[in-house]
Amino acid sequence: MFARLAVSALIAGFGAGLVAALLQYVFVQPILLHSELFETGALIHFGADPTTSSVPRGDFDITRQALNVIFAALVYTGYALILLAGMVLAEQQGHVITARTGLIWGFCGFLTFQLAPAFGLPPDMPGLNAAEVAPRQIWWFATAGATGLGLWFIAFGRNWTMWGIAIILLAAPHVIGAPTPDTYAGPAPPEMAADFAAKTLGTTCAIWAALGCLLGAVWTSKLSEV
Repeated sequence: MFARLAVSALIAGFGAGLVAALLQYVFVQPILLHSELFETGALIHFGADPTTSSVPRGDFDITRQALNVIFAALVYTGYALILLAGMVLAEQQGHVITARTGLIWGFCGFLTFQLAPAFGLPPDMPGLNAAEVAPRQIWWFATAGATGLGLWFIAFGRNWTMWGIAIILLAAPHVIGAPTPDTYAGPAPPEMAADFAAKTLGTTCAIWAALGCLLGAVWTSKLSEV
């Protein structure tokens, strides 16, 4: 069983990592490169003449892109193990796992690890002011854990008590509130920050959908058998 879990996670995680590297190169990386120019002072936005909104893509650095693929594959392999553990538990309770149901699991993973934390801590880019790292990390992990558990209770709960607990878990992190900086001043344009957050969430939604679909397909195929 463990070998099958590991093989399935590796295949799906590497596939999702390739999707992630491609989407991030097209949609996210150009904004990061542009924001770094504001962070270093090469470009000035506030108190200066308006700057161009064109986003530099930069030269294609094959070493950097290869490292991006490897890093994304490792990250989404880890996520795949977490997601697959939940899928296997559901399968043991009589729920069928397919590529289609895997897609639903992928969207739930996106809600848990991306969208819910982003409600309090939007995706951050260079050149923005933010709260201290440690409190943000604690809030992020607490939010992801509460959201994942809340979604599980909604999906598999059998009474209003479990559904009520699920609502409390989903709402609690946001009622408490995420750590925020003392001020919101920063060298990067706020329009760019909004564009970065939107494109990051959009691409990660597609990546999680691909991850869930791949997991469901691999788990039910002979590829996971070793």
